[in-house]
Amino acid sequence: MSFRIVSRFVLASLILLVLSSAEIPAPAQENVAGNLQAPVIRLVRNPDAAPAIDLQGLDGKPINLKEEKGKVVLLNFWATWCGPCRDEVPDLIELQNRYKDKLQIIALTVDDDDADEVRKFVEQAGINFRIGMSTPRIRGAYGGIPALPSTFVIDQQGRVVQKHVGLNDPALFDLEIRAILGLPSNARVEKFDDAGEIFLAHADRATELPGVDLSRLTPDQRTAALHEFNAHSCTCGCSLTLAQCRIYDSECHVSQEATQKVVAKIAAGSATDTPSPAQGAPSTSQK
Repeated sequence: MSFRIVSRFVLASLILLVLSSAEIPAPAQENVAGNLQAPVIRLVRNPDAAPAIDLQGLDGKPINLKEEKGKVVLLNFWATWCGPCRDEVPDLIELQNRYKDKLQIIALTVDDDDADEVRKFVEQAGINFRIGMSTPRIRGAYGGIPALPSTFVIDQQGRVVQKHVGLNDPALFDLEIRAILGLPSNARVEKFDDAGEIFLAHADRATELPGVDLSRLTPDQRTAALHEFNAHSCTCGCSLTLAQCRIYDSECHVSQEATQKVVAKIAAGSATDTPSPAQGAPSTSQK
């Protein structure tokens, strides 16, 4: 390999290192016409307070959201066996380094592993943020955590302003953190009302549900159908309403068939013979 090629490689590596560590907004994206457009992030308009967390971290120190007021918190549910969870660890480490005292990442493992095994992974990965072992109560309070990783974005007032399920581009977290902290950014912020996307308790606000076709219904019929979805339970064993189950698990064939049955009956002018009333639907404390 020639000296010129090696030099270019070293220079390119240095540029990437500088760009990755610099505290700068993510670049604008190009639309289909090739014009630059600002990235868009979405934050809840009237966010709910994050359910309380009070447990001991793996470092022996307490983890309590009240102690993090004034900081942005990324509350991450993960597992050592989860590939996407492991993939995002380096990005979370970088975010914690970048925003230091302005951000606190708290990662709660849902592993059944021994805490010592988790500590070993944390040490090997060089994790620099708080780690704790979640409990069923905490997972229930945050909606059951249907998939990993799941990350809740909490603002300085302790309110949940966004939720992400699955592996995400770290630039998205960066833009959200900057927007919440009021730092310069080229992102455009859109506000939305939580209709079950963040907390299932708000599924009764939804006007659309995953996999449910309401297009053939009149406005009054749509209202009636949505009422039925929230008034009756899914029988798949989830203990959720039909609306909540569609949001929680869009692949559930039981809620899919039940909602289709409701839509068909209402379209035909009858809402009778619907599923049995909801039993054990989560309370507002199990959002």
